[in-house]
Order: sequence, then C-alpha cells, then structure tokens
Amino acid sequence: MTALDKIKKITAFLKKCGIEDAGKESEIILTHSLRIDKVVLYRDNPVLSDEDTKEIDRILARRAKREPLQYILGYVEFYGLKIKVGPGVLIPRPETELLVEEVIKAVTVQKLPPHPPLGKGGTKEGLNILDLCTGSGCLALAIAKHLPESTVYGTDISKTAIGYAHENAEINNVRNVSFLKGSLFEPVAGLTFDVIVSNPPYIKSNDIANLQPEIKSWEPRNALDGGEDGLRYYNGILSDARKHLKMGGYVFLEIGEGQAEDVAEIARANHFKIVSVIKDYAGIERIVSMTC
Repeated sequence: MTALDKIKKITAFLKKCGIEDAGKESEIILTHSLRIDKVVLYRDNPVLSDEDTKEIDRILARRAKREPLQYILGYVEFYGLKIKVGPGVLIPRPETELLVEEVIKAVTVQKLPPHPPLGKGGTKEGLNILDLCTGSGCLALAIAKHLPESTVYGTDISKTAIGYAHENAEINNVRNVSFLKGSLFEPVAGLTFDVIVSNPPYIKSNDIANLQPEIKSWEPRNALDGGEDGLRYYNGILSDARKHLKMGGYVFLEIGEGQAEDVAEIARANHFKIVSVIKDYAGIERIVSMTC
C-alpha cells in the first residue's frame, strides 16, 4: 500500500474515533512513522513496508483510546524547539507561543524593562527571567534560547514536570536556564527578576469534566485545575510577585477565555498597572501584561 492510500484509511479511522483534525493527524502519523517530511510524503508517495504498517497500526490502537498523539509520539514542536512530553506533563499549546513572542518583543524591541544596559544584539546583559508553573519547560526554554544573555528560571510543584524540563534543556542544548521544584516563588526565595511570566492552570474545577477526552483523561489535573473560579493561581502569583520583581519589571500571564477583566482586577488590587491585553490568533484575549 502506498503512503497516500494509507492516509485516506487513517483519516477515515480517526474520524470514526471522534477525532476532529483527522486529516492533519494522519499526515503527522505517516511522516513520523516513515521518518520523512510532508514534502517527501506527497512528492514520492512511498510504498509502506510491513514494519511501517505495524508501527502505524500500533499508534492508531493507542490513539483510538483518545491518548494524545503528542504522548504517543513523545514530543511536540514548540517555537522551533522539540519538546519531550508524556504522561504527567501538560502538552504545550500553540497559543502559548504568543506568550514567548510578547516577552521577546518587550525585551528586544520595546527595550523593557528599562535596565540593565543593552548588551550584544540589542538584548540586556544580566536579565533575570522567571517562568512559574513551567511544566515541560517549553516557555522558559524558548525564551532562554532567544535571549541567550538572560538567565531564566523555571519552577513547578510537579517532580515529573521538572524531570521533563531538565530533559528538554538537554535535548535543545539550552544552558542559560535552571529548573527548580516547588510551588510558585518558593524555590527562588530572595531572588528578584526583570520579567515574570506564567501560563498557570486556569480551567475552572467543574469545567474539567467537559473537556476533550485527550485532556480530561490523560493530562495531569494539577496542570489544568485553576480552582472553583479558575483564578486561584493568578491570586497566588500576583499577591507575591511585587516582592520578586525589580522596579520597572514586567509580568506576562496567559489567561483563559473570558478571564481578562478578572485577572486585571486582581493585578490592580495588588498595585500593578495593566500595560496591555493581547488577543491570540483566534481573537481571544489570551495574555495580560503589567508592570509595577
């Protein structure tokens, strides 16, 4: 059987399993299994060996149980990095790449925060950046990779997540980052930062049961559950952030749909000034930036 014939069969199978983006997933499964890119797939339409077919069918058997494809393949692409993922760690989402972009833009284009002096390439020498609820480390690693003169810390309460973060630093050869286990600011007590960034759990506890099976049945609940109102972590972060933020420093938070005004209110109550609320590519308010 040729690869393109197999794609049709995979797509039909995944649709029967209730998977929405069946066509895209079928391409990913084929290119992963054959170790080729999409251009080669469609240009050459290779014939599948028996071993190729067995590997593809093994993947499909797991996917039929609604196990996330990223867990099955063992990785996900994020902002040009290959991020290892598996049970016990949240899968990076494409919209979180916007958070990376905003931090990089603030530091290199807007020249925020206003200190220390600019170093080589327009970035700032000695810039300290903290990523709270780091998970797989994707956010901290992407920022550290693109701001090589900075020092980046990532904290997470999950031992499993910190393990993945350390592995991902090695895989992507990022050296200017440190990952520490603990709740929010606890592992960095006494340190101050120019930028604090976080994509914390923000789903309301009662809403988790209504999520897709890939999320509610497979991803770690403690990486999803933001408490009864979804705001638990924003309260925790912003109540302590000023103690860890240098004068003129910035905080960037990813938020859930409809949470912008609530998070802004929490920020103002903790004496932060809202700088901007940024929409994602779907037009949803996704990032709140603020300064002290």
